[in-house]
Amino acid sequence: MSLISRKYFYGMLIITSVILLPHQSLAQEKEKDNETFIDWVWNWWYGDDVIEEEPFYQSNHSTAYDNLRLQMPIAGLWKFNIGDNLNWKNPDYPDKNWQTIKVPEDWENQGFNGYDGFAWYRLHFDGSKLRKRDVNYLILGFIDDVDETYVNGQLVGKSGAFPPRFRTAYNATRKYMIPNELINFNGDNVIAVRVYDDYKNGGICGGDMGFYAAVDFDNVNLLQNLAGLWYFNDYNSRSFSKETVDESGWDKILVPDYWDNHGYRALDGVGWYRKSFELDFQINPNETYYMVLGKIDDFDETWLNGEKIGETNDQRPFGASESYKRIRLYKIPKGLLKEGGMNSLAIKVIDIGREGGIYEGLIGIVEASGLTAVVKAVNR
Repeated sequence: MSLISRKYFYGMLIITSVILLPHQSLAQEKEKDNETFIDWVWNWWYGDDVIEEEPFYQSNHSTAYDNLRLQMPIAGLWKFNIGDNLNWKNPDYPDKNWQTIKVPEDWENQGFNGYDGFAWYRLHFDGSKLRKRDVNYLILGFIDDVDETYVNGQLVGKSGAFPPRFRTAYNATRKYMIPNELINFNGDNVIAVRVYDDYKNGGICGGDMGFYAAVDFDNVNLLQNLAGLWYFNDYNSRSFSKETVDESGWDKILVPDYWDNHGYRALDGVGWYRKSFELDFQINPNETYYMVLGKIDDFDETWLNGEKIGETNDQRPFGASESYKRIRLYKIPKGLLKEGGMNSLAIKVIDIGREGGIYEGLIGIVEASGLTAVVKAVNR
């Protein structure tokens, strides 16, 4: 039986099963798990371009806070407005006339009973209370049903899918890593959260909200933190390894994270990452430096300033390969890093099945003396 025939056969079998599933009346509690399954069927059948991407939730509420230290609580009074306008994500948008609402709490309990649909939350916070050396996470707890979250106008995370192909994420803890380049560590910043509620209770409704730092990395002297927004391209060209590349048509995604969480759920194959940076430290000519790239699913080749500095590929097929478990630590050749100029890092990632990308751990530059702490932190 051909691949298309098999897909047709199993697709009809699954869709038939969905049709035969028992349904409760609309008056009863939402059938959210069933809706999620039905959406998955349509997504599998028609392809990823039909339904908005759903993140692979990596943690539930019981583990979302593991190995994190609270830096700044953000529960309290937020600005709130019903409706939907993407201009409301902008940090300079005038929100003084918006309603004030308690967060976390269902908006139905605060004068908006019976409202289902779009609404936005906004909060100003002081970035001087966060530390540049930390890997910072924003945790918003539970949101009923769907959200897109922005920091200073830039998208940092989303959960679920908005209409017309609605998919709830009401039971997923919102935990989003915030790139340091998005934070004003000297003053005012703005969180803006776009929320859609489909039925019954809605809003930012529960959980221990706040900015958290990863305690696993407290003892790691990361000289250069390269976590954050990277350029990404799912087209494969060896020219992408060069020191200078036109990145104007590239996407931007968060690192570390699976690329599946950023619109590339159907990608099994090659993806390219690029990032340019100026050094945050002075080079010691007597010191040896290493590029730390966390864990990558599955294989990689890495270039710094156009020169290949390492690769990991155990040549095993999907199901047998263990390259995705290995920490990437690549020695940087003497004289390759530039002081007083721009450095470029290019990484070709090959995914051989399921999730893919630079997905976990520290990303940056360390001295040789710091390698033990890096390995311990990433493997904790």
